[in-house]
Amino acid sequence: MDLFEKYYTLSLKYLQMRQRSEKEIVAYLMKKSAKGGSASGGKKTPDDTILRVLAKLKENKFLDDGLFAKMWIEGRTRAKPRSKWLLTRELKEKGVSEEIIENIFLATTEMKSDLSLAKEAIGKRILKHREHPRTEIYQKIGGFLARRGFDWETSKRAIDDLLKERYNNSE
Repeated sequence: MDLFEKYYTLSLKYLQMRQRSEKEIVAYLMKKSAKGGSASGGKKTPDDTILRVLAKLKENKFLDDGLFAKMWIEGRTRAKPRSKWLLTRELKEKGVSEEIIENIFLATTEMKSDLSLAKEAIGKRILKHREHPRTEIYQKIGGFLARRGFDWETSKRAIDDLLKERYNNSE
């Protein structure tokens, strides 16, 4: 088996776990080549081999940054709602271009607003704090939402709305 076939097979195995971005595949192959392990026979992988592997993965529709971004957004939003800002940052770290990210957000009509995502994120959490003073609620839940990438205006509005809706707490 030549070097191309070895790296193509490694890439397919890496993609079996979950969809990946191009940058992740390149980093994975570079790491494999830097180790000089059995995959490269102790030799450093030439860049043209990695480019050929990427081209074949794309040709066979195993690698698509647009699909990766869409799946990333859907999965992250479903599991732990995050702001669009944080999702964008995560995707940029994964090497997805800003153009692809913008297109995904525009094409995703079912994408919820940051306010509704923030409310969803704190729905159960606010139950724990309903007896606490209002300032403590804003500190704890506001901090939680900040870690999820929501700005203060969105966080405050989400907290206010849920307190009013659920507890008729209109202080």
